[in-house]
Amino acid sequence: MSILQTIRDRAAWLVFGLIALSLIGFLLMDAFVGRSRLFGNRSTVVGTIDGQKIEYDEFERQVSGQEERYKAQGYPVNDAMQQNIRDEVWRQTIEDALLTKDYAKLGLDVSDKEINDMLVGADAIPDIKRAFTDPKTGIFDSQAAATQINQLRNVYKAGPKKTGDNRQYEAAKSFFEESVPQILKMRLREKYTSLLANSAYVPKWMIEKMNADNSQLAAISYVNTPYFTIPDSAAKITDAEIEDYVSQHKDQFKQEENRSIAYVTFDASPNSADSARVRQQLVDMSAEFSKTNDPQAFLARVGSDLPYADTYLGKARIQVPSKDSIFALSKGAVYGPYLDGTNYTVAKLVDEKTLPDSVRARHILVATVDPQTQQPTMDDSTAKKKIDSIRNLIEKGGQNFDSVAARLSDDPGSKTKGGDLGYFTADRMVKEFSDFAFSHKVGEKGIVKSQFGYHYIEVLDQKSFEPAYKVAYLSRKIDVSPETDQAANGLASQFAGLSRDPQSFDANVQKDKLQRLNAPDIQPSELTIPGLGPNRQLVRWIYDAELGNVSEPFAVGDKYVVALLTEINKAGTMSAAKARNVVEPILRNKKKAEQIIKKLGNPASLDAAATASGQQILHADSVLFASPYILNVGQEPKVIGASFDKDLTGKPASPAIPGNGGVYVIRVEKVSALSNPNADLQQQRFVQEQQQRQMVFRGLTDALRKLATVEDFRGKFF
Repeated sequence: MSILQTIRDRAAWLVFGLIALSLIGFLLMDAFVGRSRLFGNRSTVVGTIDGQKIEYDEFERQVSGQEERYKAQGYPVNDAMQQNIRDEVWRQTIEDALLTKDYAKLGLDVSDKEINDMLVGADAIPDIKRAFTDPKTGIFDSQAAATQINQLRNVYKAGPKKTGDNRQYEAAKSFFEESVPQILKMRLREKYTSLLANSAYVPKWMIEKMNADNSQLAAISYVNTPYFTIPDSAAKITDAEIEDYVSQHKDQFKQEENRSIAYVTFDASPNSADSARVRQQLVDMSAEFSKTNDPQAFLARVGSDLPYADTYLGKARIQVPSKDSIFALSKGAVYGPYLDGTNYTVAKLVDEKTLPDSVRARHILVATVDPQTQQPTMDDSTAKKKIDSIRNLIEKGGQNFDSVAARLSDDPGSKTKGGDLGYFTADRMVKEFSDFAFSHKVGEKGIVKSQFGYHYIEVLDQKSFEPAYKVAYLSRKIDVSPETDQAANGLASQFAGLSRDPQSFDANVQKDKLQRLNAPDIQPSELTIPGLGPNRQLVRWIYDAELGNVSEPFAVGDKYVVALLTEINKAGTMSAAKARNVVEPILRNKKKAEQIIKKLGNPASLDAAATASGQQILHADSVLFASPYILNVGQEPKVIGASFDKDLTGKPASPAIPGNGGVYVIRVEKVSALSNPNADLQQQRFVQEQQQRQMVFRGLTDALRKLATVEDFRGKFF
């Protein structure tokens, strides 16, 4: 027993030690790799701008605020939208940081009086002006605005405890900590841009010179020896030559940090078996669908990608596959399943009528909710009594519909037109309104309740009568089955397991007859992989991996992707390998030009140049100084410049001119000018100055951005 106890004691200490080591390893990994703040090693900085740190919490607060604003306007904030918002907030953060320094250097400030004018003055900002403008009179109530802002100030100063209403305090806090600083920022930017814009000046002589230059017209004869007449093998370019070119043109070859991958894909989209499965589901439900008297409840119960629309649509407005077969059904009958895009659908003809295609009506609205906030503005019983009174004023009191609408309607869009809504189709109005307007005759009036309140409606006109149909659609998307998805994932996992380095990756691509694709220049904060689609997890892997690493499968859209990290490019100047695609054609054409020029020698005439090069003499009769293009030649600015060179006028041939597409020898035949007696110099000056003003601010912010040192760490957080 003592031996056994000794073993147990030692084993216990061994187990305890292993557990302790595992926990320490886990915590250290979390501290250095994950998001834990253990030991203070977890950075909270999403970037730096000239040494100024941008904290994650503040950056994320701005992003969240922007997302909420988009949501409030009805925009879907999906992954792509979130990425766009982050990029926009980041760009704005950089711009604000750089401009704030300039504001301080220039002594720009916003006085209390200016702030007051922007909040409650005659030139108040649009949001405040809109909120405190009487919709009936169109007059801005500055006193009401001042009262409301003072109330917010008192709530903000009191704090949440004294206020007692946390929502009211949060609204006040948002106004003074977010809205007011934005207003100040906007005013400072206005002052700054005004200073820059007023520096734009175009003198009269410059416009006159531009007009004189742009009016010049030349006629030339030329011989072009294209670069393609010399094989590429005769003008090889070395890495050293590319490096030398890049070093001399560093500004043209700056790059942000980026990485590139090669990848293969394994299709996980629905196959024929998945399609047959969904089709059979609809076949099995078709009999019950045809018998049901409540298609809306049936579709809600069984699930349909197309919800039931309890309305009639004109024949011309229904655009679905097999619509003629659907129109030919008897009431209650079904047609399908048929393919409609990526869905199988069964259609049921519920009813048909002859209805107008469009109706003109007018109405008087008694609103029960605010259309902007959806908050109640009047209780239902009061609204009902008011609309009944309005009907009595018109039908029994003999008052004019137009004048009553102008006085009493809560619809600002139509009340000034006597309630007239013009012509509309059935799908342009809420169901209750459309049902009345399209089912009643011209001249008939009535009261209808909708989500907005009570409407007193008069049908004014109906036109283009045609058959209209009420159709219910049982529709299901052809989704991938678990079996199909697992099969694709299995193939991808097998490939990834056998391809752990670049050599085996390429060998297995060839063995399995897969297509090796490339996604270049992926930046750390990007969402979308070129050619693949959005997948932040894959981007994170790309920036965690080492050169030559092969990934496990990633699901991207309807496929699984296995990636090979092929390039790691740091921020700075491009390498020779990276720049080769751009630089090699430039240097190759330069070498070819030297060979062509050597072959041409110093031709005494165009005939001599044509003989030496084996090319024809061609003509260009309308070479414009103001245009970079020559007809049938292309963009050749050096040739255009030579065409207006006074030293070449009258000479039999120019020296050889290396251009974009070949080497040219030209003879200037004639230089003339096009007259423009109607030129408006004042208008031209105005246009030029406006263009300069528009370019000034953008050009300055771009220049500031280039001079700044900006580090972007967002890819580690999102």
